[in-house]
Amino acid sequence: MEKKKNILYISERIWRLGLFVLGMMTVMFAFAFFGAIRGKSPIWLAVFSGVAELAYSLTGWFWIIKPYRNSEKIIERFLEGYLISETDGEKAAMLTPYTAEQIKYTEKFLHSPKLMDLNKRQAQYLALQNQINPHFLYNTLESIRGEALIAGLDGVADMTEALAKFFRYTITKVENLVSVEEELDNCETYFGIQKYRFGDRLNLHIEYDPAEHEKIMNCRIPKLTLQPILENSIIHGTELKLGAGNLYIRFACTQERLIICVSDDGVGMDEETLAALNRKLGRANDSFGSSEEEKGGIALVNVNNRIHLIFGDEYGIHVYSVPDRGTDVEITIPLTESDREAKNRSVLK
Repeated sequence: MEKKKNILYISERIWRLGLFVLGMMTVMFAFAFFGAIRGKSPIWLAVFSGVAELAYSLTGWFWIIKPYRNSEKIIERFLEGYLISETDGEKAAMLTPYTAEQIKYTEKFLHSPKLMDLNKRQAQYLALQNQINPHFLYNTLESIRGEALIAGLDGVADMTEALAKFFRYTITKVENLVSVEEELDNCETYFGIQKYRFGDRLNLHIEYDPAEHEKIMNCRIPKLTLQPILENSIIHGTELKLGAGNLYIRFACTQERLIICVSDDGVGMDEETLAALNRKLGRANDSFGSSEEEKGGIALVNVNNRIHLIFGDEYGIHVYSVPDRGTDVEITIPLTESDREAKNRSVLK
C-alpha cells in the first residue's frame, strides 16, 4: 500500500513546506540587498541570495507545478474519451505509477472484446424484447384497416397500411446498415403518410444519375439516416412556408464516397442558428442523450453520431441554409456495398 502513495501529492506538500524556506530566502535577499547598498554587507551575499531564490522558484515550477497541470489536463482529456498516448505519458511525468496503471487498465477494458461482446448481447436482447410489443401494434393497425375497408374508407385503409409498413421497418428491422434502396422505400412510405395531411402542397423528388443507379441503391448506409432528416425538412422547412413545398433527395458518387443531399425550399435558418448547428455536428460523438431541441438538431446529431461511430469522423453531416430560400443537409458516407467494409464493424449488431 505504501508504494501506491500519491507521489505528486507528496511533492506538492514538499513544495508547500518549501514556501516557508522561500519566504526566509526572500527576507535574506532583502537584507543582503539593502545591506549591500548601505555598504554593511558584501555584494556577493545579495547576488547569491537572489540566484538561490530564483533557482528554487524555477525548480518548483518545472518539477512540480507544470507537471501537475499537465497531469490535470491529460486526466481531463481521458475523462472526455481521449486515449493517453506515450507523448502524453511523458508530459505527465509526475502522474503516479498507480494512477497510470489504473488508466491503462480502464483503456484496456474499454476496448476489450469482452466488453464489446457484452454490449452486443445487451443490444440484441433489447432488440428481441422490443419486437414483442409491436405485434400488438401491427395487429391493431390491421384491424383498423379491415374495418376501414368494410366501411368503404379506402383512404383510411391505405394510410393505416402505410403506417404499419413504416413501423415494421422502423421498429422490427434491427440491422444497423441497410441498402439505400431500402432506406428510400421507407422514406417514400413516410412521405405517403404525410401526403394524407398535406395533399398536393408537398412534393418529393428523388434525383440521381441513371448510370449510377445500381451502385447507389446497393450502397450500405445506417438505418434511419434519411427519414429523420426528411421529417425535419417538412417540420422545420416546408410546413412553415406559405404555398406548396418541394423536397429533394439527391445522390452523387465520387470514387470512394456517396454524397446525399436532402433539400427543401422552406423558410431556411439564419447564419447564427446555422453556425451553431454545424458546430454541434462538428463535435464528434457529442450530445448523446441530449434533450436539447433546435431546428431539428436532435435528429441531425443522432444520425451524424451514428455515421461517425460506424464509418469514422471523416464522414458525417454538414448543413447549408439561406433564410427564405431553403436548407440543404449534405450527408457523406463511404461508397460500400458490404457491412464488412465498415471502419468500426464492432459497433454493428
